[in-house]
Amino acid sequence: MPECCIVAGCCTFHLICSECRLAASSEELGGTFQYGYSISIINAPTMYIQTFINETWLERTGTPLESHLITLLWSIIVSVYPLGGLIGALIAGPLAVQFGRKTSLLLNNLFVILSAVLVLASRACRSFEMIILSRVFAGVNAGLSMNVQPMYLGESAPKKLRGAVSMSSASFTALGIVLGQVIGLREILGSEWCWPLLLASNAIPGLVQLVTLPWLPESPRYLLIDKNNKEACLKALRRLRGSLDLSAEMDEMLEEQAAVKGERSKRPWELFQDRSVRWQLITVVVLSSAMQLCGNDSMYFYASYVFQEAGIPYDKIQYVVIGTGSCELITSITCVNLSLHLVTAQALHLYACYMLMALWAVVFMVALSLQEKISWMPYMSMGCMFAYILSFGIGPAGVTGILPTEIFDQNSRPAAYMISGSLMWSMLFLVGMLFPFIVVLIGQFCFLIFMMYCVLAAAFTLLFVPETKGKTMLEIAEDFNKLNFKGRRSEVEGMQKEDFIIATKL
Repeated sequence: MPECCIVAGCCTFHLICSECRLAASSEELGGTFQYGYSISIINAPTMYIQTFINETWLERTGTPLESHLITLLWSIIVSVYPLGGLIGALIAGPLAVQFGRKTSLLLNNLFVILSAVLVLASRACRSFEMIILSRVFAGVNAGLSMNVQPMYLGESAPKKLRGAVSMSSASFTALGIVLGQVIGLREILGSEWCWPLLLASNAIPGLVQLVTLPWLPESPRYLLIDKNNKEACLKALRRLRGSLDLSAEMDEMLEEQAAVKGERSKRPWELFQDRSVRWQLITVVVLSSAMQLCGNDSMYFYASYVFQEAGIPYDKIQYVVIGTGSCELITSITCVNLSLHLVTAQALHLYACYMLMALWAVVFMVALSLQEKISWMPYMSMGCMFAYILSFGIGPAGVTGILPTEIFDQNSRPAAYMISGSLMWSMLFLVGMLFPFIVVLIGQFCFLIFMMYCVLAAAFTLLFVPETKGKTMLEIAEDFNKLNFKGRRSEVEGMQKEDFIIATKL
C-alpha cells in the first residue's frame, strides 16, 4: 500500500509506494554510493600499496624503485580513477538512449565486478598494473552511474518530489564516503593483509543492484517519449505511484512528447549549436565545473594536518577524519528534508551556499596562516573545515547533479549529462594533478582561487539560473527562453507567425 508524504503548509505530495522507494535505494546503492565509496577506500591502503609496488618491482628486476617513481606510480593509480569516470560519462548518454536507463545501470555493474576480480588477483599475480586497470574500471562504473542514475530518478519521481528524490543521490555519495572510511580502518580491512579485499569490496553494492533492479520498472518518461510505448509507461507509473490518479502526470508527459515532435536524441555537439538550450548549457558548464573547483576536496587534504595541530594523536586521526565524512552525510540528508518541508527556491539556496563557502574559505586561509602563532587557531581551522563541508553538502552536492534532469527536455538530457559528467570528471582529474603543486607554490593561499570561483558561481546562479522547484519541464524551458532569445523574441515570434500563415491550406 502507498504511504503519504506530507509537507509543510497545506501542500500534500503524491503518495509514493514502497516500490518507488526501493527503486531509489537500489539505483543509488549501485550508483552514487559507489562513487563515494570508491574514492574513500583508496586512502587507507596508501602505504601498503606503495610497498607492494616496490616489492613487485624488486622481484622483477632485482633493484628497488626510487621513492619518486613509487610516488609517480601511486599517483597514476589514484589519477586513472577520474579518467575512467570520464570514459563512463562519455558512454552514459548513448547507452541510456539505446538500452534504457535501467538496463544501462545493470550492464554498468559488470565494470565494478571486473574491477574487483582484477584487484583480488593482483597480489597472486604480483602485478601492480592490475590495480591500475582495476581503478580504471571502477572509474568507468562511477562515471556511468553518476550520469544515468539521476536521469532515472528524475524521470521516475513525481514533479513535486523530483528535486528531493534526485538530491538523495548526494546522501548516498556521503554515505559511501563514510562507510569507506569505516571499512578502511586498520581494525577492519585497512590492514596490510586485507587491502585487496578492501578495494574489491565495492563489488558488493553492484551485486545487490544486480539482484534488486531487474524487479523494478523502467523510467516512464523513457518508455513514453523515447519508445512511444504508452501502455508500458502507464504500467510503470502504476507500479511507482500505487493507486493514484495518473491523468495529470500523463498529460504533462504527453505535452512534452508533443513538444519534441518525435525527434531523435541530440548529440553533445548539437547542444552547442542549438540556441534554444544555450543558457541551459552554460548553466551546466559553470555549475558542473564549480563542483570540483569550489575546493571541497581540498579540505580533506588539510584535514590530517589541522587535526594534528589541534593536539589529536596521530594514531587517532583516522577516527576523527570519519567525522568529516559524517558531517557531509548529515548535511546532505538535511538538504533532502529541507527540500521536502520548506518551500524554498533552489537557485537562491545554491547562491547562499556558495557565498558561505567563499566566506569559510577566507576564514580558513587566515586561520591556517596564524595556526602556529595563536594557540586557539587550530580549533578555528577545524570549525571552518566542518562549516565548509556543511555548506557544500546542503548546497552544491545536492543540487548540481540533478540540474540536467530539471532544465533539459527528454531529447537533450542524455547529451547534457555527457557534457556535465565529462566536465566534473575532467576537473576532478585536473585538480587532483595540479593541487599538490599549487600547495607547494602558494600554500594555504590556494583557497583564494577556490574563494573566487565560489563567488563567481554564486553570482552566476543569482543572475542567470531560474527557479525550477515544482515546475514542469515546459515551464522551465519557457523561463530559459527569456535568456536564450533575449532581444530577439519579437523577431522569433514574427517568424513563427509567418511560418504559420504559409502553412495554412488557403
